[in-house]
Amino acid sequence: MVVVRARRLLGLALIGLLGVMTACTSADAVPPGPEQAQADLPKGTMDEMTAAVEAAIAATRSTGAIVGVWAPWAGSWTAGLGKASAEGAESMSVDMRFRIAENTTPMTCTVLLGLVDDGVVALDDPVKKYLPRMVGLDDITLRQLCNHTSGIGDYSAMLRPQFVDNPTRPYVPLELITDAMGAPRPGGPGETFAPSDAGLVLLGMALEKASERSWPELYQRYVFGPLGMDSTYIPDRTELSLPGPHPRGYAFSVDAAGALDCGALLDESILSPTMAWTAGAVVSDLDDLHVFAEAFARGALVSTGSGKAQWQTVPMGEEAPSWQAYGLGGLQLGPLRGHAGQIPGFITAMLSEPESGLTVVVMLNNSSAGSGAAQSLAMQLASLASKVPGKDGNVPLIALPWSDEQAAAEVQAAAVCQEPPAPAQ
Repeated sequence: MVVVRARRLLGLALIGLLGVMTACTSADAVPPGPEQAQADLPKGTMDEMTAAVEAAIAATRSTGAIVGVWAPWAGSWTAGLGKASAEGAESMSVDMRFRIAENTTPMTCTVLLGLVDDGVVALDDPVKKYLPRMVGLDDITLRQLCNHTSGIGDYSAMLRPQFVDNPTRPYVPLELITDAMGAPRPGGPGETFAPSDAGLVLLGMALEKASERSWPELYQRYVFGPLGMDSTYIPDRTELSLPGPHPRGYAFSVDAAGALDCGALLDESILSPTMAWTAGAVVSDLDDLHVFAEAFARGALVSTGSGKAQWQTVPMGEEAPSWQAYGLGGLQLGPLRGHAGQIPGFITAMLSEPESGLTVVVMLNNSSAGSGAAQSLAMQLASLASKVPGKDGNVPLIALPWSDEQAAAEVQAAAVCQEPPAPAQ
């Protein structure tokens, strides 16, 4: 708690130095979550979690992983497992930075709600109000961009081969939006849930225009500063490398049809953040994502009214189970809230239960298996942690609609480019 407090005070100082916006909220205004027990989780549980992460490393053909599990009533476990690169001997470390991919989305939508609270925009403002010269945006609102019901197509699948095989190529937001606008629309505004990174890029353009502020300023004002997230930032468009200690990121080459070439493992560590921008370009570390995931799940960064709007969810389609839904930039899985993402080189996930404070953050450094593999690993670790008793012998009631065995099976179902079994002797 002392470390978090110090970081929050640092964040407050940074906000004051920026001096770029009015009505700044004190970092102390962020209500605290459940107090974290300062103890390790039971050895048996940590052993189970280690085995789960090692299995996920193998399934995704990663060289390593960074993971954290916090059960406030019982203890915590953080670990860097495996190696930070395919060539070197450096081990993964919990203090390394990595690209968080679409875990950027909850941060972007938190900024939207912060601007709503400050009276700069309204959730149901039409996007065209701020981008009047763009065509094809009729009846689309800011809210719909965050809950993925705008009806805008996506560019991610179309451009994935280019992103993976040519990761340093720069993009401008309008180019990404144009590619998405040319894709078939899944439905009209407000009709259908259909994930769209293009919608988050469009939101980035609209909120820059509405606030007359850059995204580094907006993230600092509404997310990073209040939580003291001093290891988290959105890179400048020309910043291709990660600073300080970090793992290498990998992906298998992808052909035009989306098929993996398992004989071509590519190093994606040098990458243009412009391929994702406000949909997925943020860089962070384990500690900062823990702080954010827990606060985001509770709606702690926004007003009570905006917090309710944040978790007013929409169904995720006919094939999704009823316990899965989507809010304003956030995934609801039973009682857990968070997100998952992929960007060439990294897959990440963060989940938190707002009542107990149970929080899980995972990162694997091969993106080819997709964000679902990281999400399933986080679900598996959450299931294992949810059963741990506290010092008084009691276990909080966290009714997860899946078992750790089911989540483990989903991790294995996402496995890519596995080595063929050795021939029988």
